[in-house]
Amino acid sequence: MNLWQSNLPAAWSLKPLRSVAAYNVSNVDKVSAEGETPVRLCNYTDVYNHEFITASMSFMRSTADREEIRRFGLLVDDVMITKDSESWEDIAIPALVIETAPDLVCGYHLAVLRPKADVLIGRFLLRCLQAKPVRIALELSANGVTRFGIPKADIGGLALPIPPLDLQCVIADYLDRETARIDALVAAKERVLALLAEKRRALITGAVTRGIDSNARLRDSGIAWLGEIPHHWRTIALRFLVSVSGGATPDTNNGALWDGDIPWVSPKDMKRDVISDAADHLSDLALANTALKLIARDAVLVVVRGMILVHSLPVAVNDRPVTINQDMKALRCSRSLEPLFLRDYFKGFEQHLVSLTDSSAHGTRKLDSESLGRFEIAAPPLDEQRAIIEHIATETAKLDSLAAATERTIALLKERRAALISAAVTGQIDVTPRDSHGISGHH
Repeated sequence: MNLWQSNLPAAWSLKPLRSVAAYNVSNVDKVSAEGETPVRLCNYTDVYNHEFITASMSFMRSTADREEIRRFGLLVDDVMITKDSESWEDIAIPALVIETAPDLVCGYHLAVLRPKADVLIGRFLLRCLQAKPVRIALELSANGVTRFGIPKADIGGLALPIPPLDLQCVIADYLDRETARIDALVAAKERVLALLAEKRRALITGAVTRGIDSNARLRDSGIAWLGEIPHHWRTIALRFLVSVSGGATPDTNNGALWDGDIPWVSPKDMKRDVISDAADHLSDLALANTALKLIARDAVLVVVRGMILVHSLPVAVNDRPVTINQDMKALRCSRSLEPLFLRDYFKGFEQHLVSLTDSSAHGTRKLDSESLGRFEIAAPPLDEQRAIIEHIATETAKLDSLAAATERTIALLKERRAALISAAVTGQIDVTPRDSHGISGHH
């Protein structure tokens, strides 16, 4: 028995979910079929990204048969949870239905929990499933290797803290108020982050477009998206300034290829401006027996394929030899172009580069080599490039420091939110109003 289970208030009980709620795992897929009824599907991402489900949300349109609609049509007070995920930490994320419609149906990879009204309310069940000490049992029960799923029996066996119904309402009201207050603070901090990010982008774009000499004479670059540049800068297509190499993925079933210390950089590693290591590593055997080549330091690494290209273009410079996977390119700069300047130039014109991407056959975005090669670079002399690099590093460091402090505040607020929910639904704090009477069994 867990600590919270042994410390429940006297009037509370510990019950398996199956005794206080009906539950079912949806098998309604996204494929429309002739002869079925048109429906709107509440899918995995709808639940994962929203605490509350309303009828006005933008749902996927599909079809379902009569039995599927009967079993998985959503009612107010239902709680859905994510049943399958690529990460066990994303298992059992809940969302509460607060509005519904006759055509709203729960989709695949989700389970529907329907509280029994005489013992459990949906708002309290939502908060129980948001409480890590309660939900951890479902996370640990998830099985799989590359994709994890909760066995249906383990959903029914989940131990829930069950206070009297009137106290469930009090706790739910309290958490609605307190989480709304914390969420408002988080939203305000996230707006600060967005403003800092925009200021960072503008700073970089200005520096790589017009330089850092405010008295420099400008001229029209002749390129619509580039605009004016200093008179003495030249414009030249990227293909004349870099050599390009690609990457690959060695056989993942051959452990000998991965038993080493050579960084193998993939898009998931491209979250920093400078790449010093990677999550995965290759052996010397991988270099000797595959087409992979070691990329010397000071290359500009660019993600050229993946859904992230819908909105971003990850780019970085490596400060040690690495290898890369097939979704990336490594650009080796000529002597007239500093790698850090090219990295910053890409960051300054990220949205233009994103606009050059196309969809592959599977819907994944890609930036082909021809489009990348045609991309125009406004290149100042080398000494000016180095001054611009230093200016950008100095100024962005100040903004990044403010952003890091703001992110820490957001993390603390989210920790506070999670701790508050856990304490309230397990009876560790008294949330009843000071002047309330008749609610008993609470610490």
